[in-house]
Amino acid sequence: MRIAKVIGKVTLSRAVPEFQGAVLKLAVPMMLSDIENETTPLDDLLVVYDELGAGHHNFIALSEGGEAAQPFYPNMKPVDAYNAAILDTVDIRYRPSK
Repeated sequence: MRIAKVIGKVTLSRAVPEFQGAVLKLAVPMMLSDIENETTPLDDLLVVYDELGAGHHNFIALSEGGEAAQPFYPNMKPVDAYNAAILDTVDIRYRPSK
């Protein structure tokens, strides 16, 4: 699971039946340095299936690959990324190595 930031929404003009009524968001996975520096990289964009209603600039917990399709089991959907949680806050604390 990775942290990602929602930067937009996706509108389909045609879709497979499994995507009828689906809400898709455009998100970018965030690295620790991006979160610390409050920057948003635009080099690794993902289309995310969102049933939770994440808004623009929300941080989300993103699952990918086979795990992204698990919430729909046994009626699988052809998704590559799924919004598993909307994150209210992201708190980064360092622990010095010993």
